[in-house]
Amino acid sequence: MTGLNEYDRVWTAQVGTTVRRRTGLSTDRGSVTQFVVQLEYRHDGEWRPVVRYDHDGHDVSEEGLHIDIYRHGEKHATEYITAPLPAGVALDAAEDHLAENLERFLKRYERWHEIRRESQ
Repeated sequence: MTGLNEYDRVWTAQVGTTVRRRTGLSTDRGSVTQFVVQLEYRHDGEWRPVVRYDHDGHDVSEEGLHIDIYRHGEKHATEYITAPLPAGVALDAAEDHLAENLERFLKRYERWHEIRRESQ
């Protein structure tokens, strides 16, 4: 798993006081070469991954887009959510999938970690 500081561009979008989405992207001549989209939850004083989509050790053009699901700071499961796609299309698909499933991912994470969500 590549650290977010290893991408050409990295940005963070706050979703609420305890939730954020971080995205890392590298390109070559306008084509996506590497990406990560990660949903994070802040509890116990740290930002922890909830789910992560990436194209940095897995080739989405050969394997399809996958999502890593985290529980207690460790990868709990991996699910493939698309057939093989070009990297730029897979990045869009990752962002769309996260937007469509955000609340479900957060509720599951909170249930697993016995977190009562603060007001967002």
